[in-house]
Parts: sequence; C-alpha cells; structure tokens
Amino acid sequence: MSKTDVLLSARDISVTFGKGHKAFQAVKHVSFDIYKGETFGVVGESGSGKTTIGRAIMRIQPLSSGEICYNGERISGSISRELDQEMTRKIQMIFQDPMASLNERAKVEYIVAEGLYNVSHGVSHEYVHEAVSRALSDVGLLPEFASRFPHEFSGGQRQRIGIARALIMQPEFIVADEPISALDVSIRAQVLNLLQKLKRERGLTYLFISHDLSVMRFICDRIAVVHLGEIVELADTDTLYRHPLHPYTRALLSAIPVPNPEVEKKKKLLVYDPSMHDYSKEKPTFVQIEPGHYVLANGPELETYRERLAKQD
Repeated sequence: MSKTDVLLSARDISVTFGKGHKAFQAVKHVSFDIYKGETFGVVGESGSGKTTIGRAIMRIQPLSSGEICYNGERISGSISRELDQEMTRKIQMIFQDPMASLNERAKVEYIVAEGLYNVSHGVSHEYVHEAVSRALSDVGLLPEFASRFPHEFSGGQRQRIGIARALIMQPEFIVADEPISALDVSIRAQVLNLLQKLKRERGLTYLFISHDLSVMRFICDRIAVVHLGEIVELADTDTLYRHPLHPYTRALLSAIPVPNPEVEKKKKLLVYDPSMHDYSKEKPTFVQIEPGHYVLANGPELETYRERLAKQD
C-alpha cells in the first residue's frame, strides 16, 4: 500500500435529506482519501452518518456539496453513461442485512449474475453459469447452490452469496456496510477471514463501515471516527487505539468489552457529552496533530491533545 497512490478521494462532501425548514444534514463537510490496497474503516454510533457516506460513494445518495473522485476522475454528480457503467463494475457494495438484501423470489444464479446482465449485454448463458460457479467457489460455497433460493441458506451463507454478487463484477473497490453485524458471533470470524483472503488474492480496496471498534482493529489499516455527520478523528489503527484524543473516540473505545471479568468490573466507562466543548469563541477545524493523525478541535483543545501526546511518548 502506497500512501501516494490514492484510489478514492472525498473532498468536503455533504449529504442533506429533505428541503427547506425540514432539511437535515446527515454528512457535514467530510474529507478523506482511501489508498489502493488498504481497508479504510468508518466507525460511529447508529445515526452518525457512516452508511450515508458509503451510499454517497456508491452514488445511491446524491451529494448536496463537495465531490468524490475515483482514480482522479470525478464520479459524483452528473457523469457520462460510459463512466457510470465503468464505476458500476469497479465499485461494488456488500450490504448489512443478508436477509433483506437478496431477492427471495430469485434463484441464487440470477442474484449473483444480475450485475453482469446490467453491464454486459448479450452475455451467453454458458458464460454466466461459469462466472457464477466461480464466484460461489471463491466464497466457499458449492456451485450447485446456484439453483436454490435464498431462504434455503443460513445467515452466513447468505452473506457469502452477497459477497459473490459483488465479486462477479471483478471490482477494484468494495464498500462493506456492516457486513457481519447481522451474523452470529460464531460466523463473524469466518466472513472477516474471507474478506481478508479476497483482499490479498485480488488486490481489493475496502471501505469497511461498522459500529464495532473491536472488529475494526482486526481488519482496518486506518479508521475514521464519525459523530453526527462529521469526522472527529482519523488515524492509522494502531495510533487510534494507542493514542485516542477526541473525547468521542475515547468513549467508544472504553465501551469495548474486555475478556477478563475482573478487569471488566474495574473498567471505567466514559460517556461523551458534546457540551464539554466550548466552541463559542473559536470553532473547531480538522487538523493534523501528528503524522497521519487528524482530529477535530479548536486551539485550546489542540494544546491539551499535544500535551497528552507528549506525556504518552
């Protein structure tokens, strides 16, 4: 992974739902880069705007301001039909709920191959059948499962079908929206290991969306922490866990369960209160406090964070 090799870039993007006095800004002036070959995590509570960011990248949700570029080319807003088809192939999504994201009336072969039918007109049945069999095999399912319906599978198998549906398009970039949150704990590790294996074998890049920081530590190279539509902290995974600065990040990390009953009993759970910030005189900005580590803060807060980093070092 080269930090000079930016695959996807979001610049000052905002997403607003509704109009007039009913307008609600779900994403507020968010900027970040995703490098080729990395897993970039977006973490936050329910309603923080993390899924909306993923949907904006997929061009499911239009931007109200800002722009998204892929390999240096703008893909947000009005784009050509040719570029639209190219992005449909190169950027795929794995959805959160494997029960709701598959068409119950369709057989697995059609579900997995639907993207091919949309972008490759006139493909032969033999080609589709072979591609579906290969995609199912890649995610650890038997090719003969193609003739079955989704209700015949477990949650973990259904999510693998969803992954196969994304892989059949030979994508470069995958938005994984909480891909394991609806699965049993026993199956989660299998799906995470599968995603890691596919990343290595195919050179994939992921945007991994989750509310679970313990999972993010396992799979992500860098993590952006989102609160109420804003990125409050962004750093590589080790730095974020070792030196969390923003109070919201510290609160999220304090909620991670510790697999030791004695330690868990003594653990102090932090509660984030937005009123702890005094932004009446100086508004916060998103600044780099150490190499690769960004935080949303104003001047006095930055001084406090710098002192904390100096003590930790």
